[in-house]
Amino acid sequence: MESHTPTRTGTTFLRTCFNGVNALAGLGILSIPYALSQGGWLSLILLLTTATICFYTGLLLQRCMNINANVKTYPDIGELAFGYKGRLAVAIFMYLELYLVAVEFLILEGDHLEKLFPNTHFNIAWFKLGGKQGFVLLASLVILPTTWLRNLSVFSYVSFGGVLASIIVVGAVLWTGVVNGIGFHEKGELINWTRVPTAVSVYAFCYSGHAVFPTIYTSMKEKTMFPMMLFICFIICTLNYLFMAIIGYLMYGDNTQSQITLNLPGNKLTSKIAIYITLINPFTKYALLIMPIADAIEESFQVSKYKFIGLLIRTLIVMSTVIVALTVPFFGYVLALTGSFLSSTATMLLPCACYLKIFKDSQRIGFIQLVIIIGIIVIGTSVAVMGTFSSVKQIVCNL
Repeated sequence: MESHTPTRTGTTFLRTCFNGVNALAGLGILSIPYALSQGGWLSLILLLTTATICFYTGLLLQRCMNINANVKTYPDIGELAFGYKGRLAVAIFMYLELYLVAVEFLILEGDHLEKLFPNTHFNIAWFKLGGKQGFVLLASLVILPTTWLRNLSVFSYVSFGGVLASIIVVGAVLWTGVVNGIGFHEKGELINWTRVPTAVSVYAFCYSGHAVFPTIYTSMKEKTMFPMMLFICFIICTLNYLFMAIIGYLMYGDNTQSQITLNLPGNKLTSKIAIYITLINPFTKYALLIMPIADAIEESFQVSKYKFIGLLIRTLIVMSTVIVALTVPFFGYVLALTGSFLSSTATMLLPCACYLKIFKDSQRIGFIQLVIIIGIIVIGTSVAVMGTFSSVKQIVCNL
């Protein structure tokens, strides 16, 4: 047990809650009205189902970590369950998911800054960049220092900014509907079966914080409070998602775009506030996403004690995400594919598989729990297969 953080040190419960909400309330807050417009009103049942499943699988990860004091990350759980192959499989899904979300943050920055400042060009030495490309580079330079923070207790102050930003975006959209004359007159559809896979893919993406949960759990001062912290975070985020989905769908109906901020009238003050706040979110969340990736690289090369090398690794990760964001600048497509294939696997399938493997010889798995876990595996597999097929089909049709 010596490898555990002593109980007198670590991140406090309140700060951990900020980190947890910040990990969950990401890009999904912008796309949740679009998801509802795809699936229809009854798809909100699927949103609540997804939230419940992801909360439960988050608890399964904690139970797996409690078996061995040396288990501190998601890949550690995979190795404990299935050996090196399990560690590799979990790492591939987890780190790729985190990496692509970080890329999406940079794409988002470029899209919104270009909307605010159209016809902008950048001249760097003999290179001439368009507005979107230049803004992606500029955003990465501002984000870079936040990735050098290694203490989650310190980062909780940044997380508070991210939580506040999500709330303000919802408030700005509500203000636009109430005060700026948009109204809430769209009736929408009850259900659209052909587009339900897209809706569920986005819902799964909204709760894709499992890759960060072990890091947050390890950093906690009072680890026994993790279930309560997780419950609070899921309640707050789910209420926020529900409210944003409902008002956004009532405002724009089937015309809701993949980012609700793109629907807002550009000449209104509240619209500009929403866009500016949206621009803040990546600065508060990007570092939390790439921290597990950087930690894994440092551990693999056994250089975690060298601070300069740690800074270099984080800088190189940021640079690589910039290159990918400039090469594949398709926000909607990347979001849908990430949610359907990577998020559903990391949040539903892998936690259940690891838990069953680790506790297969114990008496802790009752019949009812076994049925629940198998049900989650079936649901997760369905989301991964149908959602990925639908996302890839949309990408091919729009190439």
